[in-house]
Amino acid sequence: MTIDPVNIKKTEQGTADVRDKDGQPWVYSDMVKDHFFNPRNIMLDEVDETKYNGIGRVGSPACGDEMKVWLKIDSANDRIIEFKWRTFGCGSAIASTSMLSVMVEENGGTKIDEALKITPDEIMKRLDGLPSRKIHCSVLGDKALRSAINAYFRNTGQFNRVLVSGAKMIDANANVTDKDIEEAVIDGCDTLEKVQAKTKVGIGNPDILLEVEQLIRFYKEKYFG
Repeated sequence: MTIDPVNIKKTEQGTADVRDKDGQPWVYSDMVKDHFFNPRNIMLDEVDETKYNGIGRVGSPACGDEMKVWLKIDSANDRIIEFKWRTFGCGSAIASTSMLSVMVEENGGTKIDEALKITPDEIMKRLDGLPSRKIHCSVLGDKALRSAINAYFRNTGQFNRVLVSGAKMIDANANVTDKDIEEAVIDGCDTLEKVQAKTKVGIGNPDILLEVEQLIRFYKEKYFG
């Protein structure tokens, strides 16, 4: 967990007057500060990933913010009952994801389809707003949640429910895009076999394996040299 390089001082309105290294002001609400200094559902201990059936990661530490989400999903009721997360990101990303985890776990958990309807705007409203220059940070947790749900769909053979957007389709049967392969490589899948185990790409569809292997090499070189 990381924080912005900022100076913070208390204001009369109960918000924080926060200035970045260029002196530009950001005003954080008490709710944002609470979730930043006391993040809910954050994963601080070593993780036994066998306890979670939906695991997703977005971003890259080499490029900036990165986030990983672990979901425990009640398959019988299609309900997310536990949402854990860990991030290398700014205070706004931490607060936004903390609030998102609370929203998903409320009332004994949230149906998957309902969790997918939660918008960054709804998260910001629950946080009593974010500075305009930090609104994009509320999207990181949402993307990580969708990544974890997609992993759950693939692991349970629900390929028709996999969410696809803004990426090139590589395997239409398994709903796997080049972005999914990229995320798998970032997550440590450095061979075709490991990428297939994570995404199910190319299983029963050998014609695309050459393209998959080329993508794996490309992303390995991009992120790991």
